Amino acid sequence: MMDQKKLLKQMIDFNKATFDNSFNALVLFQDQLEKVAGTLLDQATWLPEEGRSAIREWVDSYKKGRETFKSTVDESFKRVESFFGES
Repeated sequence: MMDQKKLLKQMIDFNKATFDNSFNALVLFQDQLEKVAGTLLDQATWLPEEGRSAIREWVDSYKKGRETFKSTVDESFKRVESFFGES
C-alpha cells in the first residue's frame, strides 16, 4: 500500500511539473507575441482607436482566462495531493 501511495505521489508530482513547465513556456510565448503585436499596433497608424481598444481588450481577456485556468489546475493538484494525504 505504501509503495502504491509513493508511486501515485511521484506520478502527481511529475504531472504537475510537466504542466507547470508547459504552462510557463506558453506564457513566455504569448507574452512575446503580445510584444510583437503591440509593436505592430503602434506602427499601424491606419487602424482606428476602436480597433486598437478591441485588440487590447482581447489580449487582456486571454490573459485573465489563462490565469484562471492556471489557478483552477493548481487547485485541482492540491485536492488530488490532499486526497492521497499529501499537502
